[in-house]
Amino acid sequence: MPYKKRIGDRADGRKLRSLSPMTFIIPYIMKNRVGASNYISDSIDVEPMEAYIREKRKQGLKNFGIMHVLIASYVRACSQLPYLNRFIGGQRIFTRSKVIVNMVIKKDMNRESPDTCMKYTFEPDATADEVYTQIQNAIEGYREKQGNSAFDKLAGALNYIPGLVLKFVVWFLMLLDYFGLLPQFLINLSPFHGSMFITSMGSLGIPPIYHHLYDFGNVPVFLAFGAKRKAYEMDKDGNMVTKRYLDYTYVLDERICDGYCYASALKLMRALYKNPWQLDERPEQIVEDVY
Repeated sequence: MPYKKRIGDRADGRKLRSLSPMTFIIPYIMKNRVGASNYISDSIDVEPMEAYIREKRKQGLKNFGIMHVLIASYVRACSQLPYLNRFIGGQRIFTRSKVIVNMVIKKDMNRESPDTCMKYTFEPDATADEVYTQIQNAIEGYREKQGNSAFDKLAGALNYIPGLVLKFVVWFLMLLDYFGLLPQFLINLSPFHGSMFITSMGSLGIPPIYHHLYDFGNVPVFLAFGAKRKAYEMDKDGNMVTKRYLDYTYVLDERICDGYCYASALKLMRALYKNPWQLDERPEQIVEDVY
């Protein structure tokens, strides 16, 4: 929902003014994002997700996969629990009206292929199909395009600046960002600004890492997931069965909300992983954050 911009708001978020005194003070005590990080890991029986993915591929969504389910689940969680879509800027707490997800991709799947960062902006009521379409169109457009992306061009231009000057430029950009004065076009290009960063270790065939948050920018959540693994377990009748699990980790900026709120969000996303068919329908309502 659009909102009227007020003094203290930023180009990328609305300042929250009705939080508890303790919530306002915490960002001044824990000044940087890395120092305010909490870590959690979990596993999910991937069978329902795989069944959902097979259905989607039969419907023509060719490359639909786990990544799309995880992102769509995060978008849905933000639509119902908006505190998940907050961020810290200049020791103040802001909320976003849209969900911005960042990821690094390769132009081609080989060691020599360059990396680039992709940013996707979703409406809170986006369905899994809409998430898939937006991601695939952006990735295919980048891989078919000749030359570098806008982010690559910006990073390339910065490489021409002498080290000492570049250090000052980065400091100045951080200063602008602290006061909410960073130009919108730089925020749109920056991989360090957004609701969540996601990375797949599964494509590398390894378990998920705990990926650090970045002190530059304002991304408060980093999700990593690994390769699917088999586990042998006893069922209720005492028979040995094979289960397939997906391991994933979250690194969370604890300053944007309390433990109860994070636990609620993680439980909701876990429920969506178990029953991703819910992501085919729009939510009945979009919950707005406080003022």
